[in-house]
Amino acid sequence: MRILFVTSEAFPLIKTGGLADVSGSLPAALQAIGADVRILIPGYPAVLDKLVNPTFLTTISNLPHDGTINLIIGEMPETKVPVMVIESAGLYQRNGGPYVDSTGKDWEDNPYRFGTLSLVAAMLSSDQSPLKDWSPEITHCNDWQSGLTPAFMHFMSAGRTKMKQAKSLLSIHNLAFQGSYSADWVKRLGLPAESYQINGVEYYGQLSFLKAGIFYADGLSTVSPTYAKEIQTEAYGFGMQGLLTARGTEIHGILNGLDTHEWNPAIDPHLVQHYDADNITGKQVVKKMLQTKLRLKVEANTPLLGVVSRLTHQKGLDMLSACAETLITQYGCQLAVLGSGDASFEQGYRDLSRRFPDQVSVTIGYNEALSHQMMAGCDIFIMPSRFEPCGLNQMYGLRYGTPPVVTYTGGLADSVQDTNEDSLNNKTATGFVMKKADANDLVSAVSKALGYYQDKKTWKKIQENGMRQNLDWSRSAKAYMRMYEEILHK
Repeated sequence: MRILFVTSEAFPLIKTGGLADVSGSLPAALQAIGADVRILIPGYPAVLDKLVNPTFLTTISNLPHDGTINLIIGEMPETKVPVMVIESAGLYQRNGGPYVDSTGKDWEDNPYRFGTLSLVAAMLSSDQSPLKDWSPEITHCNDWQSGLTPAFMHFMSAGRTKMKQAKSLLSIHNLAFQGSYSADWVKRLGLPAESYQINGVEYYGQLSFLKAGIFYADGLSTVSPTYAKEIQTEAYGFGMQGLLTARGTEIHGILNGLDTHEWNPAIDPHLVQHYDADNITGKQVVKKMLQTKLRLKVEANTPLLGVVSRLTHQKGLDMLSACAETLITQYGCQLAVLGSGDASFEQGYRDLSRRFPDQVSVTIGYNEALSHQMMAGCDIFIMPSRFEPCGLNQMYGLRYGTPPVVTYTGGLADSVQDTNEDSLNNKTATGFVMKKADANDLVSAVSKALGYYQDKKTWKKIQENGMRQNLDWSRSAKAYMRMYEEILHK
């Protein structure tokens, strides 16, 4: 099966979040089971720098705003998955991130930047593609940045009975980000005027890239089964629950997997000592190194809580800051935080580290090596998200023998089994699940975890249960292939 995988980021070429991890790992897993996959991605400087064996493929002209782009083809490092890169100095080759400038402000021309990504994807998705030797059967779009692709495909094929076109799939990684812009962008991006209606791209008086994808795509998926159900409710639907409910039977919830080579404590190059489920003793060596590196008091038996996250309301990090002093002073915990986000959250955690310098470490920003070391060196991973489409960090915690404390929502509910007498007896206990998203329940869940932590024999069983789970992409990749087949034969 030929699959065009359209994404705005893919690890290790470029990463701002979990979408990049999925876009790096899923195509490789699909390729491993026989699919003919090509990734399509914007040509940011980092992408052009890291692309392996790049060669010129073709030129595409008459595009809105930039006019002409070059299409470069190369390979992903290590996995060798083919990558097609949209080279445009005007759109993508600039300092800053994929979505925001160096000050954190959205690029004003993001509609052009990701409208072009969507349009090029649509142009490559038929037998009239600028590519003469390859066209996809499935065009797999991801989040709002490629959400206009199904709309462009729909209007390109209208009235053209002889055109053979791929089927489109939109994967929703986070419904909260909808790519909404003023209505004048409809004309500026080359969409027909008739597309701007409720049965189209219009969303509360704006053009929404994500709404366009949800409405026009042949198939829909989310990154966990529970999230597929949650987004059809008012609480999690962000205003799109009506449309999603109307397409409810078509929405496939497939839990993300992990790159289990990149995230493997037995071979992780970022760790001072390796370990696995058969011998976890090396984890204590990593903990000692981490405490030393973060200037925390080096104490083997002091429970070290870890956070690697965007510091935002969605992630529930205000709940943690509200009860952190209680966890530190009354429960004797240490806390290590790595992340960035809302300025008030960042300042609050900095203040906490100044008040408790031996017990709290806060690193603002992102550091790949430190994230691995924290996953391995912490005892308990804290992830109290108010909603979480899938989440990968809780799975990293499982993989590294660091049982997570999570909220019962989305992919957290699908990947973490609460610890109790039954789950311990069944060898399925892997973490601790909060009943409600509030500070009191977070304290209760951490308190429960600490009770088991004191019983080293039981704690080791919980660690081993998580570490022995099959978390790689093989099962999910097969589920995607079944979904592609279903969409093709609709």
